[in-house]
Amino acid sequence: MKFAHWLVLGWVCLLPLTASAQWQWIDKNGKKVFSDQAPPPDVPEKNILRRAGMPPSRGATVTAPADSEAAPEAAAAAPKPREAAAPKAAGVDKELEEKAKKAQAEEKAKQAAEAEKNAKARAENCDRARQAKATFDSGIRVARVNASGEREILDDSARAAEQKRLQSIIQSDCK
Repeated sequence: MKFAHWLVLGWVCLLPLTASAQWQWIDKNGKKVFSDQAPPPDVPEKNILRRAGMPPSRGATVTAPADSEAAPEAAAAAPKPREAAAPKAAGVDKELEEKAKKAQAEEKAKQAAEAEKNAKARAENCDRARQAKATFDSGIRVARVNASGEREILDDSARAAEQKRLQSIIQSDCK
């Protein structure tokens, strides 16, 4: 049993060594980036500090552009990435504009479909209300089923209230 404990402890101690497969580089803003994936192709070779699986070399440390010694090199190298990034930014803006236009078109289509659905429901309500109003205006007896399941014939006051309700539905939905 003690052997198993030592074996587990050994595996736990070796676990951090798997984190050595990391990339490290300085991005165009001067920030250090740590990742398990390779840097993008626009990162210059001099800004890559560590490659996956390789320990960092002692002489290969690159300072951030804020240092006074690296400032001339950073000033000379800075315009190139910005120039290269400008067309990408314009492309990204075009893509964002296209996505925004597409989203607006989809939203308008949804609103149009919703408006059409509402108009159709109003037309159906209008037809039903007109048919019911015609039935009540004809003077025939109208019966309803109450909550307990019994059939009741409407008296004059209930007929008048129902005619008034139907008339308000016709006025609101039949425009």
